[in-house]
Amino acid sequence: MNPSTLIGMLASMGLLGIVLLFTAESPQSFLNLPGLAIVVTGTLAATFISYPLKEVLRVVRLVGLVFRRENTYAHDDIRELVAISRLWFKGDVRAVEEALAKASNPFLRTGVQLVIANSKEEDILELLRWRIARLKAQEFAEAQIFRTMATYAPAFGMIGTLVGLVNMLEVMEAGDIGVIGPRMAIALLTTFYGILLANLVFKPIAVKLERRTEERLIAMNMVLEGISLICRRRLPSFIEETLNSFMANYRDEIRDVPPRLDTSGDEQGPPAPGNQEARQDG
Repeated sequence: MNPSTLIGMLASMGLLGIVLLFTAESPQSFLNLPGLAIVVTGTLAATFISYPLKEVLRVVRLVGLVFRRENTYAHDDIRELVAISRLWFKGDVRAVEEALAKASNPFLRTGVQLVIANSKEEDILELLRWRIARLKAQEFAEAQIFRTMATYAPAFGMIGTLVGLVNMLEVMEAGDIGVIGPRMAIALLTTFYGILLANLVFKPIAVKLERRTEERLIAMNMVLEGISLICRRRLPSFIEETLNSFMANYRDEIRDVPPRLDTSGDEQGPPAPGNQEARQDG
C-alpha cells in the first residue's frame, strides 16, 4: 500500500475516533443512516448525470490506484534507451529491433520505431507530444470527477439538513425540547457527512491522482528527450548522463544551500565571488 495513503487513513480514523469518544455522550449520536444515504446517493446521482457512464465506472479503478504504491519505472526506461542508443550508434538496426521487442514501455517503443523508420525528428516529437497531451488531458479529467464529487457532497449535506429542519419544525408546536434537540442534531449531521466526505475522501483522491499524473508526465518527457537525442545520434554516454540528470532530485534549483558549521564551529558556505577571485589571483 502507498505509505502516505496509509498514514492519512490512520490519522483520519484517529481523528474520527477522538470525535466520537470524547466530544459526544454516545458515539451513536453521530450515526444518521438516512442523512448519510442522502449525501452518498445524491452525490453519486449528480456525478452520473454530469459524466458519461464509462468515465464514472473508472472511479473504482482510480480509487485502487490511490491505495497502490506505483512505480513509474523511469530507471528501467533509461537503461532501455541507453542500450538501444548504443546499438543505434553502431548502426545495428536488427539488434535495435530485437531490443525494442523486449521493451515494456509502449511510449518508448513508438518513438524508437519511428526513429528506425527514418522519420523526421520534428514529426516524431510532434506525435509523442500529442500523446503526452492526450494522457495529461485524460488523467486530469479522471481526477476532476472526484473534485466534482467533492463539490456535490456538501451541497447534498445541506439538502439533508433542510429536510431535517422541516421535520423539526413540524414538532416545534409541541414545544418539547427533548424532541426538538435530537431532531436538530440529526438535521446537522448530514452537513457533517457532506463536508467530511468532500475533504477527507474526494479531494484527497483527486490530489493524489493529479500528483500521479505529474510523475507520469515527467517520465514521458524524459523518454521524449531520449528519443530526440537518439535521433541526433548523440553518444550513448551523453544520453545516459542527460537522462539521469533529467530524473535527478535536486534540493533547490534557484538558491544556494544554506551555510553549515564545520568541526571547528566556523560557518561554511559557498565562497563569495570576490573572495574566490582573490584566492585565484593570490
